[in-house]
Amino acid sequence: MLIYSMTRQSIRGLIGGLCRPTLTGLENVPESGPFIVASNHLSFLDSVIIQALMPRGVAFFAKAEYFTGKGVKGKLMKAFFEGVGSIPVERGEQAASVAALKTLLDILDEGKGIGIYPEGTRSRDGLLYRGRTGVGWLALTTGAPVVPVGLVGTENLQPADTNSIRPQHFEMRVGEPLWFEKTGPDHSLPLRREATDRIMDAIAALTGQERAAGYNKPPSH
Repeated sequence: MLIYSMTRQSIRGLIGGLCRPTLTGLENVPESGPFIVASNHLSFLDSVIIQALMPRGVAFFAKAEYFTGKGVKGKLMKAFFEGVGSIPVERGEQAASVAALKTLLDILDEGKGIGIYPEGTRSRDGLLYRGRTGVGWLALTTGAPVVPVGLVGTENLQPADTNSIRPQHFEMRVGEPLWFEKTGPDHSLPLRREATDRIMDAIAALTGQERAAGYNKPPSH
């Protein structure tokens, strides 16, 4: 826990010093108990930003290869992602898969926070895509409040297909928690869809992004 706390504080200080982000709504994060952060997704750095700047810890998935690299670089990457509370997930295993969702359930059962991108992958054109229903499943199954987050300008920190990071101002807007009746895992798909759409509407209200009609897909290359 000490390493986790120190890593978060260090990254928070680095982001604050280099980017001077505008943060609003942090008081909307529950002070105790489980919660689900549902955010739009514009940059590779989004998870790190949310994990560092939120008042409570938020566990996000990260590619398993970030934890298994060789040499000094590999050890540093592993220490970094473990330090911010990331969860390794095998490439190709979608965040909405049964195994991955079970991992998130376990964390919520411990009274902690988890993060999920309902769009599934980064938006490369700035549009807000239709939400996949894994977030609705989690909300209905657990009854944990969903905290919508809108990131604005993070796509400029690391443009798509580049490895360089360019410190720039961005905003993180945290909305009021959304509550859903706890149904357990046995609920209808229409109910799950309705919950997911409500969450996406809250994210859209925070970001002001234009909505896409369909689902986002990862790049083919």
